[in-house]
Amino acid sequence: MTTAKRRVRMGMIGGGEGAFIGRVHRLAAALDGELELVCASFSRDPGNNARTGEACGLSAQRLYPDWQSLIDGERRLPDDQRMDVLVVVTPNHLHVPISQAAIEAGFHVFCEKPAATTLAEASRLAATLEASQSLYGLAHTYLGYPMVWQARRLVSDGELGRLRKIHVEYPQGWLGTNLEGTGNKQAGWRTDPAIAGASGCMADIGTHAFGLAEFISGHQVTELCAALGIHGEQRRLDDDGDALFRTAEGASGTLMASQVCTGEENALKIRLYGDRGALEWQQMEPNTLIHRRLDEPMRVLRAGIDQPGLAPEALQRLRLPGGHPEGYLEALANLYRDFADAVRRGDRGAAEGVPGMDEGLRGMAFIEALLKSQAGTAKWTSLEDTSQRHDAEATT
Repeated sequence: MTTAKRRVRMGMIGGGEGAFIGRVHRLAAALDGELELVCASFSRDPGNNARTGEACGLSAQRLYPDWQSLIDGERRLPDDQRMDVLVVVTPNHLHVPISQAAIEAGFHVFCEKPAATTLAEASRLAATLEASQSLYGLAHTYLGYPMVWQARRLVSDGELGRLRKIHVEYPQGWLGTNLEGTGNKQAGWRTDPAIAGASGCMADIGTHAFGLAEFISGHQVTELCAALGIHGEQRRLDDDGDALFRTAEGASGTLMASQVCTGEENALKIRLYGDRGALEWQQMEPNTLIHRRLDEPMRVLRAGIDQPGLAPEALQRLRLPGGHPEGYLEALANLYRDFADAVRRGDRGAAEGVPGMDEGLRGMAFIEALLKSQAGTAKWTSLEDTSQRHDAEATT
């Protein structure tokens, strides 16, 4: 007789009424039935917290007034009742304090990106994780798309030959007006350096573009030349930026991220060019991957469990036959499903197939190099070697 897999028990900090990303996480985590929400502190506002808890079907006993109470209360429960993993969907400045406290209390953590507000802060969290038995996952949702994995496989199999150029762009238009001045909470905290950190647009969406480029290409960016801009009236953080970059493997690239591109929605796009072929993928058309081969007609690969020629790692992230679109929620659900499997296996550190602390450190090194490049006069600015920094932090 086969023993049924138990559902992984999940807690959540943040994500109350008016918060877009919290509801997205709850929907994605529930999609495959592998996790269940058992406790939360959705908001510091008691009314918001209570209403969101009621909507999610939580008992009053497992609805906590703040994140400190949640971690302490869950730690005191029996092993078969307490949460397994804490999901952190707060603004950036709370990512590390909450994650660190949860890991030190023996819980796993799945956190929204970026991992921290500074590289030093992320490095301290990495050292805490290294000394624990916990798992840490980072919600780089776009790395859960099946055709992103297909693209990665084609590159690693040599279908493009030697990579020469990587172009990634992420234009949005939602901050094209002074939205933060109207009381919009999402715009408010993203443009406040005390909450978001030293970068606005680049920390919010530039890290997605950067992570996607490194993930698909298998290359590591070593240096960049950046120009960041502020177009919003009296805005204090970047809302637009461009960077040239070079990789350790010899490719050059460009990265653009902007939240002031009028009329744009969520147009993340990547193109990779090698000496034997090229690839193109767009987040707003995620089930299509364009493959251009040298001296051959272009071919279009389509997502679907019945589609020929797809790699196993793409197929295992698909649920439906071709012609039935899968999208953003399914991509995040893939990360949650892999994370839940890793929890049940008793893995520690990183969950296979899920972005983790290494990606978090890389993202913060990218942000700090951008800011240093913007402030300085050197043509090229090196990214810090986060593997060496991680090792140094772990031994202090």
